[in-house]
This record gives sequence, C-alpha cells and structure tokens, in this order.
Amino acid sequence: METSIPASEPTSCSKEDSQVCCLEDTGGAEAVQVADWESPQDDRPQNEPVCCNPENSGQLMALYEGQARGYQVPTFGWRICLAHEFAEKRKPFNANSISLSNMIKLVGMGFRYFQWWYQKTRVEKKTPFIDMLNSVPLRQIYGCPLGGIGGGTITRGWRGQFCRWQLNPGMYQHQTVIADQFTVCLRREGQTVYQQVLSLERPSVLHSWNWGLCGFFAFYHALYPRAWTVYKLPGQNVTLTCRQITPILPHDYKDSSLPVGVFVWDVENEGDEALDVSIMFSMRNGLGGRDDAPGGLWNEPFCLERDGETVQGLLLHHPTLPNPYTMAVAARLTAHTTVTHITAFDPDSTGQQVWQDLLQDGQLDSPAGRSAPSQKGVGIAGAVCVAAKLPPRGRCCLEFSLAWDMPRIVFGAKGQVHYRRYTRFFGQDGEAAPALSHYALCRYADWEEKISAWQSPILEDRSLPAWYKSALFNELYFLADGGTVWLEVPEDSLTEELEEGMRQLRPVLREYGRFGYLEGQEYRMYNTYDVHFYASFALVMLWPNLELSLQYDMALATLREDLTRRRYLMSGLIAPVKRRNVIPHDIGDPDDEPWLRVNAYVIHDTADWKDLNLKFVLQVYRDYCLTGDQGFLRDMWPVCLAVMESEMKFDKDHDGLIENGGYADQTYDGWVATGPSAYCGGLWLAAVAVMVQMATLCEAQDIQEKFSSILSRGKEAYERLLWNGRYYNYDSSSQPQSRSIMSDQCAGQWFLRACGLGEGDTEVFPTPHVVRALQTIFEFNVQAFAGGAMGAVNGMQPHGVPDTSSVQSDEVWVGVVYGLAATMIQEGLTSEGFRTAEGCYRTVWERLGLAFQTPEAYCRQQVFRSLAYMRPLSIWAMQLALQQQRCKKASRPVVEQNTGLNTGPKSGPKEATANLSPE
Repeated sequence: METSIPASEPTSCSKEDSQVCCLEDTGGAEAVQVADWESPQDDRPQNEPVCCNPENSGQLMALYEGQARGYQVPTFGWRICLAHEFAEKRKPFNANSISLSNMIKLVGMGFRYFQWWYQKTRVEKKTPFIDMLNSVPLRQIYGCPLGGIGGGTITRGWRGQFCRWQLNPGMYQHQTVIADQFTVCLRREGQTVYQQVLSLERPSVLHSWNWGLCGFFAFYHALYPRAWTVYKLPGQNVTLTCRQITPILPHDYKDSSLPVGVFVWDVENEGDEALDVSIMFSMRNGLGGRDDAPGGLWNEPFCLERDGETVQGLLLHHPTLPNPYTMAVAARLTAHTTVTHITAFDPDSTGQQVWQDLLQDGQLDSPAGRSAPSQKGVGIAGAVCVAAKLPPRGRCCLEFSLAWDMPRIVFGAKGQVHYRRYTRFFGQDGEAAPALSHYALCRYADWEEKISAWQSPILEDRSLPAWYKSALFNELYFLADGGTVWLEVPEDSLTEELEEGMRQLRPVLREYGRFGYLEGQEYRMYNTYDVHFYASFALVMLWPNLELSLQYDMALATLREDLTRRRYLMSGLIAPVKRRNVIPHDIGDPDDEPWLRVNAYVIHDTADWKDLNLKFVLQVYRDYCLTGDQGFLRDMWPVCLAVMESEMKFDKDHDGLIENGGYADQTYDGWVATGPSAYCGGLWLAAVAVMVQMATLCEAQDIQEKFSSILSRGKEAYERLLWNGRYYNYDSSSQPQSRSIMSDQCAGQWFLRACGLGEGDTEVFPTPHVVRALQTIFEFNVQAFAGGAMGAVNGMQPHGVPDTSSVQSDEVWVGVVYGLAATMIQEGLTSEGFRTAEGCYRTVWERLGLAFQTPEAYCRQQVFRSLAYMRPLSIWAMQLALQQQRCKKASRPVVEQNTGLNTGPKSGPKEATANLSPE
C-alpha cells in the first residue's frame, strides 16, 4: 500500500517557466526563481551580468521550483537541483579515441597489454591495476563521500543514493543499493498524512514503498567534508534539511581517521498545526553482490549509554572473509525524541511489512534480540527510526550516524595482516561500531566548529572567486576517497639496517602510521610518486605528518631493490622490478601486497624515468620549508644524494643538463621527449638548486660547490637549447612537436617558488623568461583552446593548433592546470591564474557532471580519462601561492605555513576580484 498524496499537494512534477538569474555568491553553481533568493551585493563583482549565460553554472539550479533555502546551508559550494540532468554525456577514453597515426605507434604495446591482461584476469583471477578494456562508465551522480581518512569510504550521491563503496582497501564497487534510504513520515492529529522515500528512484524492489520524489523541490549543496540536502515537501509546509558531516579535520590525527558519518536532519514546520515527524534510515547488510551470496549475515539492536548520552541502533554483521566488518546504523536518543528499529527485513521483497509498520504510527516495532543469519542467496536489511513532536512554526533536530568497523584488513595477496589507524583509539577486536557511533553523535558539533574555523577565513575572503572556494574544499574528497589506507606500523616491521641515517623514521611511522592513496580509483597504485608531486600540497599543508610519513616510506623503498625480472609493456624489454637508489613509481597495488612489493606499474621501466628522483628532492626540500623539521631534512639528505647520483647518468654530454631518452620517460607516459626538454630539464635545474640549499644547511661545503657548478653550466645549456624568445621548447629534438608549447614547462620554477626560491640571489630561470612563457601559455594553451573555457591543453603548436603527436599532448590534465595556475599566481599573473583554473572547474563540475570524480584528463570533445584521480589535489598549491603572495606583500616572512591557512592578512590580490567567467 502506498500513501496517497493529499489533494493540496501538487501532483505534477514539471518545471514551470520562470526567469532565472545566476548567483555568483554561491559559486556560480545555480540559478533559481528571482523571487526566491537575493544575492549579497558585496559578493557580486560590479561587472557581473544580471542573468546567467545558458552555458553557465546557473543551469545546475535552473529546474529548482522551491522557495526553501534550507537550515543554515552555506553560501558557497557546489549546488545542484535534484531534478537536473547533464546534457553532455561523455565516454571513457578507449582504443577508438586514438588517432590512426598514434594507434600505429602503440600497436606493440597494445598487443603486449592484451596478453598481460588475459594472464592477469583469466589465469590469475585478479583485477588489472589499470583495466583499459573495462573503464568505469560515466555516472553523473556522485556527492560527498562519508568516512574519514584511511578507514574506507561510502559515497552518497547528490540525489541521496548510496552508490560508491570502498570498504575493502583500495577496491571500489560502483553500485547503488536501493534499500539504503531515508524515508519521512508526517502525522497530524494521530493520522499519517504523508510518507515518502526521499529518493527519485523507481525501483523494481520494495515497490510497496512510495518512491519517485519530485526532484524539482529539492537541492543538494556540497562543501566537503559537509553536504546539505534540502527538501521542500510540497503541500505540507515542511522543509527538511539533511546535513552530512564527516570528520575531515586538518592537523587532527585521531578523529580524521574515523570510519563514520553523521546525518543531522533539521525539520522546519512552517505551518500553523502541530506535527509528528519521523525519519527512517534503512540499510542493507552488504551490497547485495557476491560477498553477500553465501549468507550468514545477521543484524542485532544495540543501546549504548555513556556520559549521560544514549545512542540506539542496529549492528549489521558482515562476517564474509577476508575482511569482515560490522556496520552500525544509529540515532541519538534525547528527551524530545523516540528511537525505534526493525531488526531484519528482505531488501529484495515488496517491503510492505516495513512500510505499513512506519505508516501505522510513525514508529517501528523494535523487536528484541538478534536476527537469524541470512540464508544463501537471500538478502537482509534493517532500519532505525527517530520520531519527534514539532510545534507550529517550530523546528526539531533528528540525528543519525553511520559507522563501519573493519579493523583488521588484508590486501589482495592475503599475505600480511594490517590494522587501521582508528584501532589505536577504538580497539582491534571488531566490536567498536557502537562506540564509534556514540562518539560520532556526541562529537560532531565539535567537528563542525573546527571545520568552520578552518574554512571560514577562505569563504569570507571577498577577493577570492566563488567557484574557487567550492573547488578548493570539494577537491579534497580524494584524500579520503582515493582508496585511502592509514595503517598502524608494528614495531617489528621496520628493519634496522635500512634505518641507518634516518633517526626519525621509526618514531614518525610509529606515531603517525603509514599512509597510502591511489593514483586514481581506476589507476590502482598507491602513492604514485610522479603524480603525488602535484597532489602533495594538500597533504603537507593540512596533514604534514602524513606527508612526512609518506616520504619516509618512499625513502625506505628507494634503498631497497627487487631484482625479479619482468617484461615492460611499452618497450617489450625485460628488466628488474626495482633498482636500488632510484625512487619507485608507486608503493604497490592493493590487490597484491603494497609496501612489500612496489612498482605495480608495468607500462615502462621507471628506473630510467627522468622525473621521479628529481621530484623526491624537490618535495623533500618543500616539506622542510613548510614544516621547519630539520631532523627530517637531515634524514633525507643521504637519500637525496643517492638519487641525484643515480640521475647524473642522464647528463650524457656533461653540460649540466639531463637528456630525455627518446621515449615517454616521465609522468607524461604517452608523450615522447628526446634530448634536453623543458619539463624534465626544468625539474633537473630546480632539483640541483635545491641540493645547493640543502648542502649549505647540512654543512656539506664540497657538495654545495659541486652542485653549484652543475647549476651554472646547466642554466646556460637550458637557455641556449630551449628558450626561443617566447617560451621554452618542448624538447630539443628535430621532430615537429619539439616546438610545442607545453603547459607544464615551468614545473621546476613552480616548486622553487613554493620553497621561497627562484628569484633574486636564488634565481634559476630568468624571471622575464618565466613570465613571458606563462603569458604565452595563457595566450595559446588557454585562450586559444576551446574559447578559453576548458583550462590549458597540455601541448599547443605555435600556430595555435593543439599538438596531436601523442595521446596525451591534446588532453587537459586538471591537476597540471591547477599547478600552472599556482605558478601564474606566484609570478604575479593572478587574474590569468584564476581564469585558467576556472575553466577546469566549470568543465568538470558544472558541464560534464564529474563532481567528486574529477578525472585525470579530458579532451575538447567526447572523452575523459581516469575518473577520480589524485593530481587535482594540486589546487592547494594555488592556496599556498596566495598565502605566500600575501605574506610577501605584508613584508614579513611566511610563518605557520604548516597550517596551510591564514598565513597572511585577509585582504588578497585585487586581480582575483574580477569577473573570471571563461566567457
């Protein structure tokens, strides 16, 4: 039986015609009926148009018909009407996306890859670390993930669906679980007048439930790590605001690790009648897939009273090996609320029993005792309900939590047992779900205060464009939802022979644990170092001790070797997995045994890559500059010496400048470079300059003189071989693409500036050349590409046509663009920097529907590549550049940089106040 809709409620769910207007103060992410909203005038640039362009972000809210603003929903963030549909439907990059000329170049690699893929999937029954034959399809549905750092994540879509799961470490399941829902029940004078699943879905199961919520009267607003969903219940004079909270707290190494999320429902009664309101949170035990099929799953109610606070709920026990867990759906019991539950129901049935139970009196029956274990092939779900009385014109608050306890994990090889970080505080016995629920429901208000204190200075800064405020915080989702693990390090797991010279290694790893995040949800390698080079700004600015821990792990891996020989897919050559004294590409595959077996990447032999060693040296010095940790610098100094010595062999003519090897031997692993190149040559000179600084700090005069000599010769060679008067050539080969304008050509200067170097006495690249090169990139790679509205294309030919000589040269790499924007800001081109980065944000978040799954790359048309990627965390380099710029203007040194926030006065660059629309 379905609840009938009262006669007073509109039965249509269609968009009325209305004029819409773009609201710059909400991140340019919405358009609503003019009568519904007023924009703060002081947040709107004077030259902002009154009405929004049809191509602009206003379309995300154009279908919203409600007048509700919601309870305490912030101004800034990413906002979208639940009825919105993205017009552009792109496809993942595949073989059909490759031009014939590039296809010919990759025939051998393609053949070897298919052989390797067949062995991996059909013989070994494993999942490829990159599955080029089965890319994750486009689903324009994702919202803020739940869960702290390293304990697993559950993503809740912007329409309310629980749809992306990463409970087993590093392994994703993209699946919407229909039974996982919130349902509202309204009662007046003892009668249920409205009962609705808060979902737009119309599924084939649970069809006794009232599905098909009208999305035109609801919107979603994300400002990670929080999100708000506002539902105006038509005809009921009731507005629901669901606030989702996850404890992502900079510089907090306890609560930030917790596998929990909180849902706070603020219910506003705008009518003149008293009201009883109930919210039911139903959850399936498992995802309904093969992990559930054997049966043996069971649920039980719990009640935990501690420190005067009571939490009640359900435990959903999922004992399936190899990583059993318990999920807890819970609610806070107060003097004004009633908490009830149903222990078990079949999520694949009609659901009539549950629906009628709630419909009868707004509560559930609350049977005692545990459920029977589920039978083979039969699902099991449960639900928790909170009810409260709501006076006329009143408001009440209903609080839920979702927690999951998977303390003990094994990776795919099942060789070693690991314990997650949160077990340090909540135990390793697998019985922490009630305590986690209680802690979350009692502490979330403190979390929100800390989140506001962190975010408010940036959100209140009128010099910063609204889209940037959304991008800066929402891109941080990947630190938790990047297949992230944060593990305890047992005392006996560190070998003393490798610790020599690194006095802080053991205490850092023991105190802060071991951190790993994937290159991307589709590129399944932990701590891919050439990409972490870009993303690391977020980590070092917000959780600096995790960055130092990662660096110690990378140093340990550098000193080790694995001489097992294997065939590399691009060249077909056979070489060792890992050589000593070179930085590994990655720390391993979660479907194998990461940290024990590194370099899951088999496309190239990265021992001959030109950028990895240099990026380690640059990051070590950058991390020292931002943390002031001299012990860390001294520990890393011998490792830096070793990797730079390994790098020396690439300077074959001894002119002080390394040469690329005539293949794609750097992070652009599909873009060939030959001889001295702008990218690797620039990184080399920056690393040499940093070695000079570190040698001085470590009182190594002979080494300081050695690298000073190399730097002097290398600078002369770099300018002579690559500078053409307007920019640095891509490389020094005789190929036509050698004169391509590479958007990432100033990466070395970017890191020097981030370290407080690169000008005056420490200048490496002539400042006029750097500025001229950035202006050329802005003119060609940005403005001459897609009308200036899609960021910077990787390579542009000097006559204004994208470089199509490789599969990567005509792509836009979002993380590279954010790093480029940071470089522009460092060199005083602030307006150009914001306009460049804005194109990526608008494209990804507002046009392509790729929110909370920012890809590595997209082309001008048709395709994207590698969803949910690490590199876009580099947007935090923009924030660092702004902070350093402000401190410089204030004529004082950059202090407290390790906070990543508030190192300068609130007033910022006037350039950022301009209207930065790509149009």
